[in-house]
Amino acid sequence: MEPNCFFPPHEGVSLARLAAHLGAELADNAFADKIVKSVSPVYRAGEGDVCYILSRKNRDELATCHATAIICDASMQSIIPAHIPVIISYKPHAAFATAGALLHPDAMRPATVTSGASAISPAAFVDPSAKLEHDVVVEPMAVVGANAEIGEGTRICAGAVIGANVKIGRDCTISAGASVLCALVGNGVIVHNGARIGQDGFGYAPGQRGMLKIVQIGRVIIQDNVEIGANTTIDRGTMDDTVIGEGTKIDNQVQIGHNVHIGRHSAIVSQVGIAGSAKIGNGVQIGGQAGVAGHINIGDGVQLSAGSGTINDIPAGQRYGGVPSRPIKDFLRELAETMAKTEGRKKKGEVTKDD
Repeated sequence: MEPNCFFPPHEGVSLARLAAHLGAELADNAFADKIVKSVSPVYRAGEGDVCYILSRKNRDELATCHATAIICDASMQSIIPAHIPVIISYKPHAAFATAGALLHPDAMRPATVTSGASAISPAAFVDPSAKLEHDVVVEPMAVVGANAEIGEGTRICAGAVIGANVKIGRDCTISAGASVLCALVGNGVIVHNGARIGQDGFGYAPGQRGMLKIVQIGRVIIQDNVEIGANTTIDRGTMDDTVIGEGTKIDNQVQIGHNVHIGRHSAIVSQVGIAGSAKIGNGVQIGGQAGVAGHINIGDGVQLSAGSGTINDIPAGQRYGGVPSRPIKDFLRELAETMAKTEGRKKKGEVTKDD
């Protein structure tokens, strides 16, 4: 693989320092001074790379691995080739994430058009009434509206639009082409390219001559350390607020309707749709292309499988799948029965390619 000009390698971190940074253990201190500079998948890791392995299912990849170090659980150490140093962590996936952030800090936030010190580009428009703290960057063609407030260390990237009266906290990144309207945004928030936050919710009432638009006068509240993916849309509330809780991570191309409340540290994968006024608890995980109906409650810690459709409340701690969604064991059992019946029909010649 050719050198990566977008995310060049680190100048170098010793294995002793890396292990200490991860709160992990270097299995053999004889390797303490070896240097890592980048991360890599196991199968193509080379000198200067650190990688990780979670399962014995991937042990075949070790045959082509020449990494400077592998992060793994103690139970996996025995399958690692003797020439590769081992960093032992009881949470190797999290440890690898921390290692990546140390070695490639620039990749932890969206790429920007400009670089360097705090600056407001002469090609940007910042309303004179806006209040910007120290070390705010506003890149070319970005717009900051009247009475907006932006905290220290925040970067408004090229072509982004920050609406009037919007408040954005410190150390945020609003990426290229994103728009943030009618919103209060906490600290450490990342909004990726093209995301749309705070536009009208979808509200209409039938009238004698067609659909009548219902006024949308609520806000979007985004708490600290939320990350919002590219081209995701989050509608403002009708009269109450749409709320995204602290630490929640939202993938690309997700639609979140008006008045939705999402709790803390939830994860929502690409192409999920959440209809208006749904309540999503803390620590909820929603798989890709799932749908959640409006005005229902999803309890804390619930897991919804990819492609599921949820139309009723779900108690805390449950795992659901299917359409309509039901307890995952029921869904998988029904799926297995259906597949078995189909296979039986195929053997009897009752199923054709057109079925």
